[in-house]
Amino acid sequence: MTSAELHPKHPERICWGCDRHCSAADLGCGNGSIRTPHPAELFGDDWDAAAESASSEVRVPSPFSPD
Repeated sequence: MTSAELHPKHPERICWGCDRHCSAADLGCGNGSIRTPHPAELFGDDWDAAAESASSEVRVPSPFSPD
């Protein structure tokens, strides 16, 4: 992801639900719902740091490794 995608100036203007990134007034996906908010709107400006630390702390055993 680019810096502009991680920390957009106006995330409320874009739907972040797919790769199309439509404007909030013109959703092109046809799902008939409201726009998908950017993670910064839901979790705050440091959302990417929290996600990175959480993923590094979680260890899921591989089904392919021996016990």
